[in-house]
Amino acid sequence: MLEKLQAIENKFLEIESMLGDPSIIADVNRFTKINREHSSLQPIVEKFRAYKKICEDIDEYKSILESDDEELKSIAADELSNLRCDKEIFEKEFPILLLPKNPNDEKNVIVEIRGGVGGDEAALFAGDLFRMYSRFAERQGWRVEIIDSNATTIGGFKEIAFAVEGFGAFSKLKYESGAHRVQRIPVTESGGRIHTSAVTVAVLPEAEEVDIEINPNDLKIDTYCASGAGGQYVNRTETAIRITHLPTGIVVQCQDEKSQLKNKEKALRVLRSRILDKAQQEQSEAIAADRKNQVGSGDRSEKIRTYNFPQDRVTDHRIGLTLHKLNAILNGELDEIIDALITADQSKRLSANA
Repeated sequence: MLEKLQAIENKFLEIESMLGDPSIIADVNRFTKINREHSSLQPIVEKFRAYKKICEDIDEYKSILESDDEELKSIAADELSNLRCDKEIFEKEFPILLLPKNPNDEKNVIVEIRGGVGGDEAALFAGDLFRMYSRFAERQGWRVEIIDSNATTIGGFKEIAFAVEGFGAFSKLKYESGAHRVQRIPVTESGGRIHTSAVTVAVLPEAEEVDIEINPNDLKIDTYCASGAGGQYVNRTETAIRITHLPTGIVVQCQDEKSQLKNKEKALRVLRSRILDKAQQEQSEAIAADRKNQVGSGDRSEKIRTYNFPQDRVTDHRIGLTLHKLNAILNGELDEIIDALITADQSKRLSANA
């Protein structure tokens, strides 16, 4: 394990020297990739260096124990006890740090929420989930930008797509992909009966131009009048964009902006991310053993969580976690659930590597 950590530190030093190379700085794409790798290795290297310093201090205090000064020996013994505890903590953390990282973890994400079974009630809950993720993002210091939405007349969304921009957004939000089920009395229900509705969530790492290169000749671009709540830019001007990627058949659209150019830029962001997601899904399906080690498959048809309003209960079915704090969770307090999912994922991967 220490040999692996030393090799990582050596690579980190090599990358650091490359970041000062004028020829690399001039190549924006290469510099971006190298800088990203440098950032991903930095936390591991910092912990390894702290660990090495602890080992040096332990050796130093051990030598003091051989002296004749009883007071110094007493101080050294106390320090050694603390240092050995710190050393054990680091040694428990290292196997987790050495787990292979998802190359997308540091990226921004595109989140797509769609109302499923339940009609208007599902659309209302899609709106609740959008607010939940928006508030969670705000707590993390991330930025949310709506890309496209299809609102209903009573509130909520038939579907909404938005970007979450912030370091490590994918590392936390990737566990949200799947079917979210809600059990509550709908506002449209006069008899007071509890209904069950479902909403699907897709979390895609946002692909950059350096990740996915799109040939303009592979695109079919259509413009049309945006639909929505009136106004001079709605229904009168063809500002909405629909882009079809001919090789894959992926279709994206955007009508959120008043500018056709801005809608096109947003649509291309989604298109790149969907193409990247499709390629990665195909790769994952070819590696069956890897899929077995994930917390859930991330399949959008898989029921991952239930929000039960009458019982103030949220249950994540993948890890059997139940919390009776539904309102707090819908207000963006997702940390307890996401931390538990990360821990479960790490435990499975550690067991697989054992």
